[in-house]
Amino acid sequence: MHIAVEKGATAGSAFMYYVEHLLDNHYISPNAREWVDYIRKKGNEANHEIIVMKREDAEVLVAFVEMLLKVIYEFPATLKSRINT
Repeated sequence: MHIAVEKGATAGSAFMYYVEHLLDNHYISPNAREWVDYIRKKGNEANHEIIVMKREDAEVLVAFVEMLLKVIYEFPATLKSRINT
């Protein structure tokens, strides 16, 4: 949600809207939809149920979120810094 809003989505919307916004505006590739939706589903479970997530699930979520942040922020910033030097 935070990434999508920072990239122009309307705040206060359903999470699926944010996934669609990132897809429609090419911040994530179409083949990434499945793992972004996995983040949504697992995060939703953790927010609405009082259960401790399995370590393996948490590690996968962290890896997926890390990749999302790298693709949207880190890689473009690295390229920009190289182009501007």
